[in-house]
Amino acid sequence: MLTQDQITDIFARVRKFSSTEEVELIVSGGQTALTRFANNVIHQNVAEENYVVSVRTVSDHKTARSTTNKLDDDSLRHAVEAAQAMARVQHADEDLLPMAAAAPASATPAQEAHNRFFDSTAGLDAGARAEVVARIVRRAKLHELITAGIVSTSNQVEAIVNSRGLNVLHRQTSAEVSITMLAGDSSGWQKANSPDFSALDPDHLAEVAARKALESAGPRELPAGRYPVVLEPSAVLDLVGFMFADFGGMAVLDQRSFLTGRLGAKVFGDNISIFDDAYHPLQSGAPFDGEGVPRRRIHLVDRGVARNLVYARATAEKMKRAHPALAASIHPTGHGFPLPNEIGEGPMNIVFENPGPAVPLEQMIASMERGVLVTRLWYIREVEPYEKILTGMTRDGTFYVEDGKIQYGIRNFRFNQGLVELLNGVEQMSEPVRASGEESFDMVVPAMKVGSFNFTEVTKF
Repeated sequence: MLTQDQITDIFARVRKFSSTEEVELIVSGGQTALTRFANNVIHQNVAEENYVVSVRTVSDHKTARSTTNKLDDDSLRHAVEAAQAMARVQHADEDLLPMAAAAPASATPAQEAHNRFFDSTAGLDAGARAEVVARIVRRAKLHELITAGIVSTSNQVEAIVNSRGLNVLHRQTSAEVSITMLAGDSSGWQKANSPDFSALDPDHLAEVAARKALESAGPRELPAGRYPVVLEPSAVLDLVGFMFADFGGMAVLDQRSFLTGRLGAKVFGDNISIFDDAYHPLQSGAPFDGEGVPRRRIHLVDRGVARNLVYARATAEKMKRAHPALAASIHPTGHGFPLPNEIGEGPMNIVFENPGPAVPLEQMIASMERGVLVTRLWYIREVEPYEKILTGMTRDGTFYVEDGKIQYGIRNFRFNQGLVELLNGVEQMSEPVRASGEESFDMVVPAMKVGSFNFTEVTKF
């Protein structure tokens, strides 16, 4: 993995090749390794080490960026020259701010980032990953099932250095296990991700996926309609993930956010409180944004009230001009993306807070008179942006619940469901956990029991 000294050397060479007023270097990459299995055997094992160097130049209020994954002088010189050439043909942006300077100690968040680099995860080799797969396959064979999935690890570095003295670096490991268990007409799924491989339990994930495949065998058809539901954390994550881009200041300024006209108003139920918190022990990622600004813990939703937005540096200035009466309360929050971009910012470290009491998933099911248990969702798309109406399908473990017990597996549903309505109808929540899905980034979310969920169509599988 690239060291701080090596990255400093790369920036020194980039700066030497640049003739512009300001120059910025972003370095990201590292080592990744993946073992993929299907039909109860490993069929792919890959590993690579790669670093992407991204150079941004600024001159006369014009900026552009160029990238390379080669670190020799000729390649770095070409990247700098390409960025400068592209910048020259841009229109001047009078709102373009100087690059971020190093933040004084007094301006950095009080929270300290948790350790997110684990030598044991970085050192997990192909043989160790194969042994994990072997344990998963043994579970599948024990239940006469077929399994497929991945076991992957990585160690990554992210660094931002610029000509105004900014120099920040973050190192992190990541481990992921994804398992699908297949029966003749049913399936079960589980997935987990963590910076620390020892925090994962592949045997438990495999057993839960196998149980879902077995218990949903011979799925019956339940009529479409509105049902009470219990959504497991992965299903919650992939639904709510569609609304967080709307918490960016630029989205509100452009009036493309569902929070337009709703900021400061009660949008969700009293039991919904949401933070963006890069320092939460279950979160991951760098403690700085795409411009190198320290991330701050932001209370996005407070007991149903849309309380705050996140801001990149330029968006904060635009919001102050648009709302001068609020200028004193608007500040960059450390949620900007690398410039130039058309998005602005977004919260990427979502944490739901359960005001309590936390209700375990099993108790939610036991409290349900009649309804549906959903393991996860897929192929989700936004239908209507203001109420955040989404459509998609259930998958890999959908069950009919009656009198507090899972009765049988059911054929999957297509749904059309508004997120605003959903988060006004949450009756119970579990303890929030780090959850993984397929449609959104990992979050810390609870399972949810919701009074009504709109299933519009029954599938044939």
